[in-house]
Amino acid sequence: MKPIIFFGAVALLAAAPAHAQALVDPNKVAPEFREAAEKRRAEQLRQRECALKADLAKVLPRDRTAFLNQCLETMAAKQ
Repeated sequence: MKPIIFFGAVALLAAAPAHAQALVDPNKVAPEFREAAEKRRAEQLRQRECALKADLAKVLPRDRTAFLNQCLETMAAKQ
């Protein structure tokens, strides 16, 4: 039983922490894909801004998706 616990602990410690998706850098993609990368980066920035608003408003986890969708729709309507 001890070897199983030992190997399980080692596996947990060796696992790399998960990070959020990095922002797309349009300058690091091929020129033919740059426009799509710029659009993706703009979308990522809008999503981050709405997530920050949700954090500041202390939205409950169960209501977060609805809040984010409503925020993104509002931002899209403004453009």
